[in-house]
Amino acid sequence: MTQQPPEPPQAREPDEGRKPDEGGQSFEGGESFEGRRVVVAGLGVSGRAAARVLAGRGAHVTIVDARADDASREQAAELEALGVTVRLGDGDTLPEGTDLVVTSPGWKPDVPLLAAAASAGIEIYGEVELAWRLRPAGAAPWLALTGTNGKTTCVRMLTEILVAAGHDAVAVGNVGTPIVEAVLEGHDVLAVELSSYQLHWSSSLRPLASAVLNVAPDHIDWHGSFEAYAADKAKIFTPGAVAVVNADEPVSAGLGPADAKAFTLAIPAPGQVGVVEDLLVDRAFVDDPATSAAELAELADVKPFAPHNVANALAAAALARAFGVPPEAVRAGLRAFVPDPHRIAHVATVDGVDYVDDSKATNPHAAASSLAACRSAVWIAGGLLKGADVDDLVASCADRLRAAVLIGRDRARIAEALARHAPDVPVVDVPDTDTGAMDRVVTRAAALAEPGDTVLLAPAGASFDMFTSYGARGDAFADAVRRLSEQASARA
Repeated sequence: MTQQPPEPPQAREPDEGRKPDEGGQSFEGGESFEGRRVVVAGLGVSGRAAARVLAGRGAHVTIVDARADDASREQAAELEALGVTVRLGDGDTLPEGTDLVVTSPGWKPDVPLLAAAASAGIEIYGEVELAWRLRPAGAAPWLALTGTNGKTTCVRMLTEILVAAGHDAVAVGNVGTPIVEAVLEGHDVLAVELSSYQLHWSSSLRPLASAVLNVAPDHIDWHGSFEAYAADKAKIFTPGAVAVVNADEPVSAGLGPADAKAFTLAIPAPGQVGVVEDLLVDRAFVDDPATSAAELAELADVKPFAPHNVANALAAAALARAFGVPPEAVRAGLRAFVPDPHRIAHVATVDGVDYVDDSKATNPHAAASSLAACRSAVWIAGGLLKGADVDDLVASCADRLRAAVLIGRDRARIAEALARHAPDVPVVDVPDTDTGAMDRVVTRAAALAEPGDTVLLAPAGASFDMFTSYGARGDAFADAVRRLSEQASARA
């Protein structure tokens, strides 16, 4: 079944075929920022990295942030030692003389500083756009991916596959090393995770291959509409690049060009990677897709095993194969992959009930994927829905729900959807937000569960109404489950 893989592509010149910009600057060897007056919006990890790199390139850098706490002042002192001007406590005012703004992903386009820059005709880059323009001649090609869910898992799978093939590869973008630093470090290839925020502020990216994993309503409060959100996702597809779409999701499939490759959980057609019985199979990156295929891995090589995670593995494999990685490296990379915490993580089995932490399911699409992997679930849900609708989610999983325990600010909206689409499912409302709330949530869920069920934390919302992060939420759940397990052991 296995056929020889295509020859690895030669690393192209990073700005091949592009002309100088309207200001007459050449992009050969990286855009020059010497003497430019650049404002960096945001003192986060990406903002600090951008400020350091720009200052090193001779730019006059001012970094602004509304925060003025002790941690911010300490970070400011480090940057000021490099010649960066730091303005804390005011993230709204655009400094006079600014000719470029570099914004961090979380800043909405309508915040005063960015709105003022746009009104004045000042260029606005995201840090990903900045990184692309900083690349030296002969820089590493990018294998880029985006999607509503699965981005970090997929990009880490991709990185492991590339490393297994012997490449110096690193995960960057919305994960791992700041991308403005990674582009200058001499890697063979970059596995780039891109959020819709980052793509919104990008205009000249030209990855070697790009994928859209899935597109479902999320961050509508930031983008203004689902159509605008999807349009920003689509910016990852650029002329001349290999495009990879999800054949099983109409929105993803519709964003790609006519000649896009695809991944599918079904038997693959020519031009697709997919699943045949218990095998991951390539019919896209072989010499004759009409008559031959390459075996890439087994379903058992995908961890954790769930349908949406198999899709992540197929997307990672497609991008790696577009770069010329052989089939055996796909298998080795998937076997080497270690899932990040809070992604369908089995915490414990107590009295015949499995407790699973998928706190990373911060939107309805992710929660639906997690619930689809359960036969019967006591669902712990709630948080900040960010403008997303939950009716389709509840309708799709109603027959899998034993019960639901609801938490967080938007729990009433989930309760209303359950009343409409799953009226027979018992619902417990937990309004508590104190540090002991998760213990009460887990106790209530345990009382509703029966042996063979899964108590699943897949909130469908962000965590910031109750916790500092989805990780803190997942940790609180896992700690509560362990205490429940200890109590069960003591009773036995």
